[in-house]
Amino acid sequence: MKSERDDTPVLITEAAPSYDEEYSARKRKYLTMMALRVPCLVLAGVFHDTWWLALGFVLLSVPLPWIAVLIANDAPPRKTEEVNRYERTPRAVDGGNHPVIDAEAAPPPG
Repeated sequence: MKSERDDTPVLITEAAPSYDEEYSARKRKYLTMMALRVPCLVLAGVFHDTWWLALGFVLLSVPLPWIAVLIANDAPPRKTEEVNRYERTPRAVDGGNHPVIDAEAAPPPG
C-alpha cells in the first residue's frame, strides 16, 4: 500500500543563502547585463545608416558595464532583527535632588 504522505522537503529555517550561492547569483547577474551590451552594439552596426538610432544603441550600451558592476557588487539587504535595548525613561524630580517615587512602583511596606 502506498502512503498518502507528501514527501517534499519543507524549509524550516530562515538562514541566508551560502556565500557560494550568493556569489554565483551575482556572477549570473553581471554576465547577463554584460551580454545585453553585445546586441546593443550589433544593432548599432545594423542601423548605421540611421545615425540617431545607431547613436541611441551605442549610448544605451555605454552605462551597462558600470550598472553591471554596481548590481553585481551589491550585497543582499540584511535582515532586520528585533534588538532588545534598554530605554531610559526620565523621572520627575521634586524641589530637591531626590527622585519622586511612584506609589505603584514603590516596594510594599514591611
